[in-house]
Amino acid sequence: MTLQELGPLIRTHRLQAGLSMQVVADRAGVDRTLLSRLENQRLPEMGYAKLQRVLAVLELEFAVRPAGGLPTLTDLQRAASRGEE
Repeated sequence: MTLQELGPLIRTHRLQAGLSMQVVADRAGVDRTLLSRLENQRLPEMGYAKLQRVLAVLELEFAVRPAGGLPTLTDLQRAASRGEE
């Protein structure tokens, strides 16, 4: 997944959590403009620590797996618990 693909997913989770961009930015310690650019696929790069803090505010985390591999059992269980089948 690229940073550009991640942006809209972050927006979706933020809206589902009922949080404004400013609240997420404040809690993550990043600029609201940076978060806006991320969500709108206009951010060419972002440091890992900042991205990790944004994800943590939304109760999300990174997971590493082989590129193009099938989802793990844990991936499937998480998707099922979120209603994403």
